[in-house]
Amino acid sequence: ISTSKILLPLILTSCLNVLYRNRATAKHLIERYFWQLTEGCGNGNCTNEFCASCCDFQLLDNNSAAAKALELFKINAKLCDPHPSKKESDSSANTNAQPDSEMSNTDLCPSKEDFSDVHYLTENTVCMILSFCEEQGDYSALIRIIGKVFSNAEALIKSFRKDEPKANENSVIETDVDGHENQSEGTSEKLGASSAAALPENTPNESFDPCEVTVDIDAVRRVYDRLQTINEVEAALVNALIYLTPNLELDLEYLDVYQTNPDYLNVFLIVMENNNLHSPEYLEVALPQFCKAMSKLPVKALARLSKIWSTYELPHIRRIMETFQQLITFTVVSNEYDSENLVNDDGTVVAGTQCLKVVFYASILGGDFDVEHNEKDDDDSESDELTLHELLGEERLYKKGPRVDPLEKELGIRPIDSIKALIPFEDFVNESLNYVVEMDKDFTFFKVNAETKFSFQSCPFILNVITKNQGLYYDNRIRMYSERRLTTLYSMVQGQQPNPYLKLKVRRDHIIDDALVRLEMISMENPSDLKKQLFVEFEGEQGVDEGGVSKEFFQLVLEEIFNPDIGMFTYDDDTKLFWFNSSSLENEAQYTLIGIVLGLAIYNNCILDVHFPIVVYKKLMGKKGTYLDLSDSHPVLYQSLKELLEYSGSVEEDMMLTFQISHRDLFGNPILHELKETGDQIPVTKENRQEFVDLYAEYILNKSVERQFKAFKKGFLMVTNESPLKYLFRPEEVELLICGSRKLDFEALEKTTEYDGGYSKDSQIIKDFWETIHSFGEEQKKLFLQFTTGTDRAPVGGLGKLKMIIAKNGSDTDRLPTSHTCFNALLLPEYSSKEKLRERLLKAITYAKGFGML
Repeated sequence: ISTSKILLPLILTSCLNVLYRNRATAKHLIERYFWQLTEGCGNGNCTNEFCASCCDFQLLDNNSAAAKALELFKINAKLCDPHPSKKESDSSANTNAQPDSEMSNTDLCPSKEDFSDVHYLTENTVCMILSFCEEQGDYSALIRIIGKVFSNAEALIKSFRKDEPKANENSVIETDVDGHENQSEGTSEKLGASSAAALPENTPNESFDPCEVTVDIDAVRRVYDRLQTINEVEAALVNALIYLTPNLELDLEYLDVYQTNPDYLNVFLIVMENNNLHSPEYLEVALPQFCKAMSKLPVKALARLSKIWSTYELPHIRRIMETFQQLITFTVVSNEYDSENLVNDDGTVVAGTQCLKVVFYASILGGDFDVEHNEKDDDDSESDELTLHELLGEERLYKKGPRVDPLEKELGIRPIDSIKALIPFEDFVNESLNYVVEMDKDFTFFKVNAETKFSFQSCPFILNVITKNQGLYYDNRIRMYSERRLTTLYSMVQGQQPNPYLKLKVRRDHIIDDALVRLEMISMENPSDLKKQLFVEFEGEQGVDEGGVSKEFFQLVLEEIFNPDIGMFTYDDDTKLFWFNSSSLENEAQYTLIGIVLGLAIYNNCILDVHFPIVVYKKLMGKKGTYLDLSDSHPVLYQSLKELLEYSGSVEEDMMLTFQISHRDLFGNPILHELKETGDQIPVTKENRQEFVDLYAEYILNKSVERQFKAFKKGFLMVTNESPLKYLFRPEEVELLICGSRKLDFEALEKTTEYDGGYSKDSQIIKDFWETIHSFGEEQKKLFLQFTTGTDRAPVGGLGKLKMIIAKNGSDTDRLPTSHTCFNALLLPEYSSKEKLRERLLKAITYAKGFGML
């Protein structure tokens, strides 16, 4: 397809919003200017400087000619009459080929035998035309009708209706050879400059069921199934879509057609039922243009489209999702991107992502979800700290409150509300896109230029957790630098020594007391200090904190707080998970401390050895625990309640339960609790057992630990309240950020490890080292990771993301290996034998504790 065939219709239509002339006339004149600039009038003696037949005329390429034609139309420049010889040649040429510039009714349907009276399609009409073509052995009539209907928005709106349009709605605007609009008798005069002006107004602007559509989707699918068995039809569908989309884009961007007629959505519903949209014929031109037009739909229309798709069966909604994914992947792999040529500026990828968002929410709506059971967020008052950011011109970087997606707001549903989506969240991640997106630039667009530049963080479902973690890292670092600059400003004004870090000096044997006192003081006096970079110092030790000392600090705090003897948390031997102790005697400050520790770990990019059920992270993200969450946190109780719900006998007589439950306190004494007023007198029956189960789960997961969890969440939000964490990540991804991955792939670690000081991957000592590591058991491997990196977990993305360094530390010696946990560096002497290497390494990783100057 030549550039002129694509560019000219778009330029022709884009000018119509500023020109108050008859649409067809204007279009016809611009076309004449274009052909005059490219082919001329045919008169060899022509003196028109704007005609290609003029001897002084400089030839233009199609793109320049299209732009020039628009300029000439605006100034009403001179137009040549075609020379007689030119008319004859045009006439003979038209007998063999159709004009490229327009698919008019006259061109497409020249005679009654070719069904020229068909202005929209029904399933019966298609079957009739197909039968006629099969009988004739010629599909040209079908191809012309397909081109005619599928290239016209009004015709598509009227097609495949559940209730076929009435006779007075069947008239269409026909264009004569001079470009003037003629109407069938009995129709009202059409106003405006677009096909939208001729839309049927049979749908009032009243409230209606958003999932109710006038198009018969099943009929459309059956028609596509029949049409796509005919090879010649495919090209007609492709070309029709290319011609249709510029008009769609114009209608949506300037004329508010959806508000005038909600049936305009039928166009998108019909086109998206084409099973071949992911094929190369569509991916190059037609589908990108169509997606750009779809992205121009108003939010209400996108929300309605999402609701409609959510009613589809899984194969159909998955096909739509894969179509948009295919477009994004095809475009990304077909182009090269760098820091100058960003994928954010690729209109096709952006439009495909925005369309994919509609399917993403449709997948949530079509599955199981819960829009209730939301945790209440405490309203924080505006602080002086925000005012300082405003004074520095950074208020847009530090907006309070969570970001809300317009489509999410319109639909009234969030990703966290999903219990089980139709399509797994992982299937919406596009790895090809994640590979090329520049997160430093994307972060800037997300935080500062959201109104003018597209950021893929506004569609976090398409990003993997590694890429999103990069965006979070940039946000955290910039916030740290900002707090450091504010501290410098304070110190200059007040004449004090600047304190750019969050410094914690603790005693190893009093770590909880020291940390609690210091962090509690900071949280009361100046909470913004928690957003500074953490710097930990152990009293009496010489370690310089470049990250490694902080890692051990977190580890020791967690070991102390999660000690069952303290009683802050209960431990389940079967699940190996901790839960809040509802009978704990500890004050709320202790729980606030552990919340701050979790927030600081995310903020300072540290991995913690924390064992919480997923419902804890769900509650941190704003959702209360429900019955289904008990399967992870309290599996025995969950199984009992599940059996109660499934019991087919007499619940009241056989189980003799009431709305009063019993659990044990810290000392093992039974405690009775009524789930509702006078619960001890209300028997559980088959009719009210679901209420009993819901109240039981509400008490165990929410009410019984409300005091403890509220303090815990308060501490967590002290550090993360202005972070995009809640917007970007799902609960299971937050767990991965905090705890890292339990899967330890040492093969991946070996591939990414670098060597220094004379070692290489071919050194004998290095070969012996990896053979030794691979021979270790699971616990020994964890000890090695703890010794080398400060944590026994893999970071987000796996061990391959660690970039460990093994450096030579002298020749054969009896000294043990040492490490710089801040830099994931292992200092390894060149031992004389593999046996000595193994013995020295095991001793080092087993008994290592504390920091010294290395």
